[in-house]
Amino acid sequence: MKKWVFWLVILALLGYEAIHQKTERVNEEQGGAKVDIQESIPQKGEQTIKIMKDQIYQGNLVLINMDYPIHQVGILTDVVNLFQHKELVNGYGLLDNTIRLSQSIVKNFTTMIQAADKEGIHHFIINSGYRDNKEQSKLYKDMGPDYALPAGNSEHNLGIALDIGSTQSEMSQAPEGNWLKKNAATYGFILRYPKDKTAITGIQYEPWHFRYVGVPHSLIMQQKNLTLEQYLDFLKQQQTLTTTVLGVKYEISYHPISKNTTIQVPNKLKYELSGNNMDGVIVTVFL
Repeated sequence: MKKWVFWLVILALLGYEAIHQKTERVNEEQGGAKVDIQESIPQKGEQTIKIMKDQIYQGNLVLINMDYPIHQVGILTDVVNLFQHKELVNGYGLLDNTIRLSQSIVKNFTTMIQAADKEGIHHFIINSGYRDNKEQSKLYKDMGPDYALPAGNSEHNLGIALDIGSTQSEMSQAPEGNWLKKNAATYGFILRYPKDKTAITGIQYEPWHFRYVGVPHSLIMQQKNLTLEQYLDFLKQQQTLTTTVLGVKYEISYHPISKNTTIQVPNKLKYELSGNNMDGVIVTVFL
């Protein structure tokens, strides 16, 4: 064999080994969901999509708190008064005739409530949904910083969060509260302010406050006991991970965004985009 052929073969083998060592898979079995964490390697059959910087501020995973206020582009545009759209109210009650919520969130909430009803849990009521700045300012003044956020810094100003109650008892003790704590993640909802995470969220335990983030994110957060703040940090750390949840495989990747740009996603596969309201976009691909 000629020397140049020999060295060409050696270089090819070394290149393969470097790629092999670069990819690391960490398998975790938690609650039936499998998470494979790996570095992103370009795949064939990808398409280029354009990402506008405004995408950072909209989507199901945007972080809203004292440090990261709402941007106008992030407010859901399908918010309606539920009392005036009684066809959307199915299997639960309303505290009063002012309750407003995103229609897309109502749809997912109703699916969840119907599942609870099949298990004999059916005394749900929505106490609060979307609030405008005036309503949020009044609540913040009345409740104080431990139990409310200023206007523009509350998830309620986004249309993606709701306060769920029980007509039977306080949510920390009610069957409705216990059911949601165990099962809400299956339907894309998370308990936003858990009892053991007040140092991270900055808000006291609220067993009634749930927000929608979507599957698989809600289930990963539940399995790993992560708040939204912690989950978004986790995604930035991992860059790319794969997970199988409820029999469906997903690839989740974080992309830092500083201006209008493009990113690669698998071709001919469904995907969802969400900003984190900080510095990047999360792409969730249905594999």
